[in-house]
Amino acid sequence: MTVMTNNIDWWRTASIYQIYPKSFCDSGAKGTGDLLGIISKLDYLKLLGVDAIWLTPIYVSPMIDNGYDIADYYAINPDFGSMADFELLLEQLHLRDMRLVMDIVVNHTSTEHHWFQSALKDRNSPYRDYYIWQDAKCGKAPNNWLSKFGGSAWQWDESSEQYYLHLFAKEQADLNW
Repeated sequence: MTVMTNNIDWWRTASIYQIYPKSFCDSGAKGTGDLLGIISKLDYLKLLGVDAIWLTPIYVSPMIDNGYDIADYYAINPDFGSMADFELLLEQLHLRDMRLVMDIVVNHTSTEHHWFQSALKDRNSPYRDYYIWQDAKCGKAPNNWLSKFGGSAWQWDESSEQYYLHLFAKEQADLNW
């Protein structure tokens, strides 16, 4: 195994192959791609001249937006495998002098994420300010912003009597960054 250099500009000349795990390669017969399926194709990808793979989200997610609605940033979606499978993928990539780029979503979380669930339950939750909340204006949404998925970018929460912002699906609450 060759040691990879720490050249921060490696990506400028690299051939990076994006993989959507769900449809890439199934290691078994369940009909859904997974991390072990990706590992099984690494030699082929290396032969094609791929220097790095870009992996779309593999985190725990309700899959409203194909994994871009992350409910747990620290866990692998069981449909794709386990943390041990992920560690094996990383090891196998490095054995082939290949790199991994992880797609991580920092604009929003799933409304199933524990931060959002805590923010919903208690307006005084320390997680409440992690999201963008607004009062209604004359019984309507705070403004006319639209979601990329259509309709208002604001979702009314009955329990707190406020709207939260979601530029994508209503299940993807925007973070207050």
